[in-house]
Amino acid sequence: MILNKETAQKTAELLLQINAIKLQPQKPFTWASGWKSPIYCDNRITLSYPIIRNFLRENLAKQIETIYGKPDVIVGVATGAIGIGALVADVLNLPFCYVRPEAKKHGRQNKIEGHIVKGQSAIVIEDLISTGKSSLLAVDTLKETGIQVKGMLAIFTYGFEIAEDNFKNAAVSLHTLSDYKNLLQLAEKSNYITASEADVLANWRTNPDTWGQ
Repeated sequence: MILNKETAQKTAELLLQINAIKLQPQKPFTWASGWKSPIYCDNRITLSYPIIRNFLRENLAKQIETIYGKPDVIVGVATGAIGIGALVADVLNLPFCYVRPEAKKHGRQNKIEGHIVKGQSAIVIEDLISTGKSSLLAVDTLKETGIQVKGMLAIFTYGFEIAEDNFKNAAVSLHTLSDYKNLLQLAEKSNYITASEADVLANWRTNPDTWGQ
């Protein structure tokens, strides 16, 4: 869910500006899943741009307080959201930890890194939502540890129907600074893409698993 239209458009503008999001409808990317895609998103690039990362951390922190109030802990999903999650925790003056996709094979074999205690409340931070499966695995890990997950915030979502279903079925609230719809509106309005390219990009989102085959 998008809380603020202006923030959504500005976020999309900044992500395009630094090529954190690339749109190539004529020369699609291939994701690790094998899907062909006219878009590639790597929000970790934002950490290299102080003005942009500060914009993101301030707005994520503001939305956390507006939507949920202050939790006990901010939790990032490894590895993409470790950096931005720590920055958000710093703004809110809260503890930070992060969740691995699987436990380490050595040492203490932790799956959760950092100090978090059973019964505490947490907001989970993600950089990007695609299907939502890996993000929700992190939520499951926290819940199994006895943590109260109040919700999740992310920088960007593709807005896939499967993701919406996954979050609904898991009863996890999700808000994002921007999404695919706002990205396309901004990209077409600023002549970053043509109207015909916008149609191609819109078509991809409805059938991402078979598009380009």
